[in-house]
Amino acid sequence: TERPSPPAGNSLSRLWRGEVPLFTAFWTWAVLGALLVNITSSVAFLALIAYDQPVLAIIAGYAPSLPYNLLVTVGVWRSAARYPGKRHWAELARVAIVAGMILLSLT
Repeated sequence: TERPSPPAGNSLSRLWRGEVPLFTAFWTWAVLGALLVNITSSVAFLALIAYDQPVLAIIAGYAPSLPYNLLVTVGVWRSAARYPGKRHWAELARVAIVAGMILLSLT
């Protein structure tokens, strides 16, 4: 038997297109991934502030997190549109991703 071929593109492309299952898009990419990216950028921001480098701190604090947050927000939103289960889970994921990413992007 032949295995079905995976969707074209890398993981980030598949996430952007909403081709990742909602559970994976939300819990792996949005929750775990966003925590890792945002904590790392926050630590870099604080370290550079401590070394009196405010311009570099702003760049290090926001350059990685804002694009990532946008990517996962779009990815979760699109994955929710394809979710085959109960609609309330998809809508809850959409509300949670928008609220969470706004908070993470501003802090």
